[in-house]
Amino acid sequence: MLSRSRLVGLALLLLQGVSGGAADAEECPAKSTSMDDVIAVLDAAPGCGAAMKLFEACAYGASGDVQFGEVVEKKCEADFVGQQKPPQKLSYQRELQACDRKYRNKSGTMYLSFTAFCRAQVAQRYSQRALKAAGPKAR
Repeated sequence: MLSRSRLVGLALLLLQGVSGGAADAEECPAKSTSMDDVIAVLDAAPGCGAAMKLFEACAYGASGDVQFGEVVEKKCEADFVGQQKPPQKLSYQRELQACDRKYRNKSGTMYLSFTAFCRAQVAQRYSQRALKAAGPKAR
């Protein structure tokens, strides 16, 4: 069993890690926090990776993130959707459905945000794989 002083030390380390991560977070470049302004910034992103970084910076942490996540998904899907074979399409759809199921029995709008991020991350992974397979000329 951990002693009280070790628990306090562990808690301090965790807090330091969390606050250090917050300092590294990007600020949202949208004109305002309105949904339309954030969506415009996401649409203007030059690619999937940039859109995902903006999504992370501009997220509400609530149900509004569903719309932001959809923009990121579409941006990422542009890199791979037309190139997938049927087994890859099925795998992609299954991963998206797993995201949808993960928090479906949870209440609160933050779980809608979690689902949106999960789906966007799946799309980002598939985009990264497609770009890697295509080689340097695809970027």
